[in-house]
Amino acid sequence: MVLSTANHRPIFRLSVSLSVLAFVSACSEPLDLDMRGLMNGGFNTADAARAATASRPEPDNRGVISYPNYQVAVAQRGDTLATLARRVGLPPDELARFNGVQTGDTLRPGEIIALPRRVAEPSPATGAVTTGPIRPPSEVDITSLASDAIERSAPTPAAAPAPQTGAEPVRHQVKRGETAFTISRLYNVSVRALAEWNGLDSNFSLREGQFLLIPVATQAPPRSSEPQAPGRGSPTPEPPSASQPLPDETPAPAAAATAAPSVDVGRQTAASASDTAMSFPVQGNIIRAYAKGRNDGIDIGAPVGTSVKAAASGQVAAITTNTDGINILVIRHPDNLLSVYTHVDGISVKKGDAVSRGQAIAKVAKFDPARVHFEVRKGFDSVDPMDYLR
Repeated sequence: MVLSTANHRPIFRLSVSLSVLAFVSACSEPLDLDMRGLMNGGFNTADAARAATASRPEPDNRGVISYPNYQVAVAQRGDTLATLARRVGLPPDELARFNGVQTGDTLRPGEIIALPRRVAEPSPATGAVTTGPIRPPSEVDITSLASDAIERSAPTPAAAPAPQTGAEPVRHQVKRGETAFTISRLYNVSVRALAEWNGLDSNFSLREGQFLLIPVATQAPPRSSEPQAPGRGSPTPEPPSASQPLPDETPAPAAAATAAPSVDVGRQTAASASDTAMSFPVQGNIIRAYAKGRNDGIDIGAPVGTSVKAAASGQVAAITTNTDGINILVIRHPDNLLSVYTHVDGISVKKGDAVSRGQAIAKVAKFDPARVHFEVRKGFDSVDPMDYLR
């Protein structure tokens, strides 16, 4: 018996749907949603989809995320550009012009709005983890490090929030004709990560002039989006012989060669070894030992007025005080090392001074007990000073 076309059509649709689901389930690679790429030279976003990306940093209560070179605001549910502008303290018209929208436009939750100029930095008062912009892990904020040294040296230190660190994302402004797929291809990130970072809708809609944060990943510099003429590609490297003639096949006799100046390798080795060796800033008993996470340095007992000396040669990076008036001195050394000295007074150096190992830099201040709190840090991380003291 032959079924009529009208009766057969639902069965056909069901079988096609099941076939598509089976095909998608069997695929070992993520499905490339941008089918236009397959028609224009085989563009596939599977590699980008597999690339791991970090989560976007959490904004403060105003919605502000701050980096050294720019700030953005994250829209909240029910926001218009005008309400967001009032919350961050900027004129709505200025914010609208910068982002190419109208002041009354409704924003999607999580949508990124670029700030044309800096507003007050996030801080615990605004719901942020710490004060100031998010900086790269390798960039040590000397002032914050020195200020936190007092809390670390207290017998029962209060838990201090870790500094905000992270890579600064590329900020991309959408041009006419660009889509979320072409931008994700440009930076080799997945479309889904791009949408999550920027609060895009389910259709990945973009508007001309919109600013996007490119998710932080193992991202390479963007490739040029301009099409190249056929036959043009990467330039061929110039061979060395094109700029310099090849050496003669018969080299000059060795005796005729000019003798190179001798190098005292032993002396250089000794000097480099001394760069990481440190001496005790004061002579005395260690009254509190290093304990990672509890006491990030050592406390050395010494009489009030005892001369405090630089543990190693370097440059004075910071001299500051905390709210209780306790002095803190930080010296930067080679190999990204820092030494921190607290509970001192009578400081005899100033910021920027070059100091030598053993040079007097301060005196032991009057505390009970009288002591010097001494730290050694490799970038942000504290290390046991005893590994460096000789």
